[in-house]
Amino acid sequence: MNRAALLIALLASCSAHAADARRPADVLIRGGLVYTGAEADPKIVDVVLVGDKVAYVGDDAASRFNPAHTIDAQGKIVAPGFIDPHTHPDSYIRSKDPAQRRNAPWLMQGVTTIGIGVDGGGSFEVAKQRAWFEGRGVGTNLAAYVGFDPVRESVLGQQARAPNAQELTRMRQRVAQAMCEGAFGFSTGLFYAPQSFARTDEVVALAHEAGTRGGIYDTHQRDESSYGIGLLDSTREAIDIGRQAGLPVHIAHLKALGVDVHGRARDLVSIIEAARASGVNVTADQYPFVASSSSLQASLLPGWSVEGGRAALVNRLHDPATLPRIKTEMAENLRRRGGADSLLFNSTGRPWSGKTLAAMATTWRVEPVDAALRVIGDGNNDEAGSVTSFNMDPEDVKLLMRQPWVVTGSDGSDGHPRQYATFPEKYAKYVEHDKVLTTAEFIRRSTGLTADILSLDRRGYLRPGYFADVVVLDPAAYRPKADYLHPAVLSVGVIDLWINGELAVDAGKPTDGLFGRVLSHVPTAGTCQ
Repeated sequence: MNRAALLIALLASCSAHAADARRPADVLIRGGLVYTGAEADPKIVDVVLVGDKVAYVGDDAASRFNPAHTIDAQGKIVAPGFIDPHTHPDSYIRSKDPAQRRNAPWLMQGVTTIGIGVDGGGSFEVAKQRAWFEGRGVGTNLAAYVGFDPVRESVLGQQARAPNAQELTRMRQRVAQAMCEGAFGFSTGLFYAPQSFARTDEVVALAHEAGTRGGIYDTHQRDESSYGIGLLDSTREAIDIGRQAGLPVHIAHLKALGVDVHGRARDLVSIIEAARASGVNVTADQYPFVASSSSLQASLLPGWSVEGGRAALVNRLHDPATLPRIKTEMAENLRRRGGADSLLFNSTGRPWSGKTLAAMATTWRVEPVDAALRVIGDGNNDEAGSVTSFNMDPEDVKLLMRQPWVVTGSDGSDGHPRQYATFPEKYAKYVEHDKVLTTAEFIRRSTGLTADILSLDRRGYLRPGYFADVVVLDPAAYRPKADYLHPAVLSVGVIDLWINGELAVDAGKPTDGLFGRVLSHVPTAGTCQ
């Protein structure tokens, strides 16, 4: 062999050796504009997935890796999978149907992890709940809270009284055990009975159990409006609970609800900013809609009327001595909500479905309060009619959204478009159209910042060694399709979505896999036996 031929052979051998030296990989996502979830400018770089982890984020990945699949993401956004800290997905994730448990409403928004057990509803049997999901499979990752409602009901039922020392000890033990089984914090819904019957000191005692074990205090605060102590004092109470119990405070679906508090978002921000400056870690989530959703019962009935549960309520509604008082207070609650035209029934299969309370009052030829009582008294409707309530000032929504400690959270529940469309609605309206946020701010507050608030282990960022929860979306096509009259329509624009390295959305359509995991918070060392 002459010298030239030998040189060619050596070069070929070196090239083959270099090719063989490339690491095997499952997926190479190349050419996309990559947002890592951190506070950094996006860059056009490659992302490599190996197994359930991100292996590489950088330039020229093809020279380092030999991928089984290559995704051309040119013109697309590549980001960590979105994290929704506050959801009500039970009709999906607890369904007997595996197709429902894929949790498509969230997948098609680009969401890979959701917070459950919110508003105080989370089970205190966290290990048992984990086993249920792991045995059946679920489409998205789950991060669970221990909830105040089942803890209190298991000891006090529906009683409107403070616990005695022994009862409080039993409740504290339930919270502590749930934290030791992996709950991420203690969740309350102090607006809702029987949680609303609790005094601040009771909540502090239970929140302390979560704080001792490294958890957070997540709250649907006692009053988002002017029902009782008022929005501002309620926010001060939430902050004070965190301060006394020694743990971070996260305020769910932050808002100024109702005509009495429109324009008070600036005061709300000032209170939270002052608390943060004093050393209390206060954050919040928010959905990008001017309408909330709740039951008609919670929206209009006075809290005292539901003490003792459904049977006690029905007795009061049939008592001539109490009914006038109930109706008077309901009329005031209806006023603060903006009137009968502002309440749109979103429950399905009922005569009032898709109609306003005002429309039903006209149909039945009664006053709106009497129409509401007719719905509440329907024995086949345990939730007493679910309503979409148009009660927020758009300028308040924008002001709260701009705050750097506010992240995206859907509060997604059946009958409201936020369940199917929160993240694309926020992007389309408040990023692209209204310019309230930049794309970088939107992604940061839907990924890394949320992961930091919840203390999620290796989630929320595109970094080597982090779990491969990744979304590729088309910014020109990422749009909501659901609206208030058609709330259950899947969003569009998510091209591909990986959860734990598995393809959950492929070319814009959900796959059949159930790739989610039940995540666990690791308690502070030495706090669990």
